[in-house]
Amino acid sequence: MLNTYKNGNTGRIFCCLIMLIILVSPFMAVAEDVDVLVCPEGCGILISDLYISRELRRAGSDISWNPVPTGGYLYNLMEMGRNSKRWKNTIFAINDDTLSFGPGGGQKPFTKFITEPVNEKFRLLYGFYWGPTGHYFITLDPNLKSFSDLKGKKLGLGLTTQSDWGMNPTLDLEYGYGITSENTELSYLGPAKLGKPFLNGKIDAIVAALGTGPGFRDWLPSAIFWELKKSGKKLYYIGHDPGTGDKLNERLKTAYITLDIPAGTLPGQTEAIHTITDRDFKACHESFPDDLAYKIVMTVAKIGPKMKLNVGLWQTWSPEMMVAGLSEENASPGAVRAYKELGWWGLRKKW
Repeated sequence: MLNTYKNGNTGRIFCCLIMLIILVSPFMAVAEDVDVLVCPEGCGILISDLYISRELRRAGSDISWNPVPTGGYLYNLMEMGRNSKRWKNTIFAINDDTLSFGPGGGQKPFTKFITEPVNEKFRLLYGFYWGPTGHYFITLDPNLKSFSDLKGKKLGLGLTTQSDWGMNPTLDLEYGYGITSENTELSYLGPAKLGKPFLNGKIDAIVAALGTGPGFRDWLPSAIFWELKKSGKKLYYIGHDPGTGDKLNERLKTAYITLDIPAGTLPGQTEAIHTITDRDFKACHESFPDDLAYKIVMTVAKIGPKMKLNVGLWQTWSPEMMVAGLSEENASPGAVRAYKELGWWGLRKKW
């Protein structure tokens, strides 16, 4: 009798547990995995996304934010163009001009960088900085004062899978100054491998990353500047000639914004650097779920101010930064809904 009682009691408890799970399960939060295609190991954006991932885990969020190091924005563009399995659960880092170049993939002048056409439609989620990256050079030679002086020199660039570090300077040199791989040595070494040969004198000039935002008030230099500054060597900076931005916009159908990097922004910088910038965003495929896009924007809007207070992270964050360049036509409907609820949608008109 005792054993029969125990077995019967256990059965009733088991049935109750099953019923409880059935009743509660519709209300339980299910974690939504979001892969975030970013950039190579060591890049600033990746560090920021790792921070977001950690904060969401600490908060017990129902979004699982999974930063994925990649070859760069060009890799992201082609991966999202060809891999339909990513469209429902992946967002990616990109800039506005690179998105516009997608359909021209496989054709000059993009053959080295975008090897095939990308005709999928994508939507923007939020801006995280504006990038003058690749639109200025650093040198140890005081005699190199302009882009034209770089002809015939040894130049260190990023990877060919990187739009800012690799493609931007290549296009700037060719379409702004007639400098190509036929008359100048262009070495696509990648960010992590530029510092040493530059400081050893094996490369005459290099590019580096830099972020800013609307109003050009805040600046976010890349990690390579710590290495350059630590060397103690005198650095010289080479900006664009006036009018080059307009020339590039006309010839490449880009939307570059002209700006001056104020003196003192970068190590040893004694004069303003005249250059151009594009806008960097997190984007998604047009089929990405609107509700998830909404949650992502609301989440980043909450974490952004905290990241701004952490040195070395998202110093360019602001509500204006997140919405600058967005419109009803190019943004995810879920993102638009989030910004309207936040009261930020009108801020985009200023930029």
